[in-house]
Amino acid sequence: MSKRTGIIGSAVGLAAAAAGAVLVADRKVTASRRAGIAEQDGYAVPTPARCGFLRADDGVGLYYEEDGPIDAPVTVVFVHGFCQNHAGFLFQRRTLIDTFGDRVRVLSFDQRSHGKSQRSDREHATIDQLGADLHHVLSERVPDGPIVLVGHSMGGMTVLALADAHPELFGPSGPIRGVLLISTTTGKLATITLGFPAALAKVGGPLLPLLLRGARREAALVERGRARVTDVAWVFVKRLAFGGTVEPGLVEYLSRMLAETPVDVIADFYPTLIDHDKLEAVGVLSKTRVCLICGERDVLTPPEHAMQIAEQLPDAELLIVPGAGHQVLMERPDLVEPALLTMVRDVQQC
Repeated sequence: MSKRTGIIGSAVGLAAAAAGAVLVADRKVTASRRAGIAEQDGYAVPTPARCGFLRADDGVGLYYEEDGPIDAPVTVVFVHGFCQNHAGFLFQRRTLIDTFGDRVRVLSFDQRSHGKSQRSDREHATIDQLGADLHHVLSERVPDGPIVLVGHSMGGMTVLALADAHPELFGPSGPIRGVLLISTTTGKLATITLGFPAALAKVGGPLLPLLLRGARREAALVERGRARVTDVAWVFVKRLAFGGTVEPGLVEYLSRMLAETPVDVIADFYPTLIDHDKLEAVGVLSKTRVCLICGERDVLTPPEHAMQIAEQLPDAELLIVPGAGHQVLMERPDLVEPALLTMVRDVQQC
């Protein structure tokens, strides 16, 4: 047996042991999942007023949905995170429609290789390309402002990539008048420990790219394996995405969304998530209204990352939500949405 095969085998063994330990610790997982499955009717995404596909600069079709009139006073654009899709903003989308009615247009779209959008080749699976895609979406669907951008996780990185490439879109003279960044970062994700002890994280860091390359080569086999460990995946989603107690239906909703992302897409985007650095782009937002939100218990993009952005933007609002995790927008929409609604109202009045 080769050294590399032994390393992968050991890593898989450790992962299986950890998964088993999690299930032992959470003996009610099967019952919770059943309850969550029964609750899915409450997570229906609104039927959009308009939907369709836009062609990115390399020909990839980007799926979008719109609510509200074309000539609404302000347009809110949602940019979702890694392994998710436009449905990740379900609660915020509902609240905007219920609160503002015809006084707001809501544009949601699936980033390349996610949701209903078409698959990208590996060469274009980068944060910079996602920023270019967002620019294309805005140019085609929202050529005039005012615009409020809302980015979660990788979606926030996409917004920063747009700022880096097109600073003219931000500030008093640009169409983008407000930016809400949720659970995001400018980079340095390679240092994230996911809540594990530092020593274990150092071992896992070098192994993960190797494992993902192997998973990409054996994508069909891995996908079949994912289908067989739904209870394990459900528990890991619950532990890594949320900081406190949440309804089983919410965990099931997010788990299904994550499971729709093929493993080779995860492998394609992993390098850009780890290597990108957009700290210098943050300054572009200095003359735009910015709100930063992060869960106190976020182990994927910890509060320190939001604080680093806030240090570069002294006028930005920073909200650390007690007890919440990476999916703070789902876990505590009651605390996230007031900031969004206030931003939209202020932009409408400008």
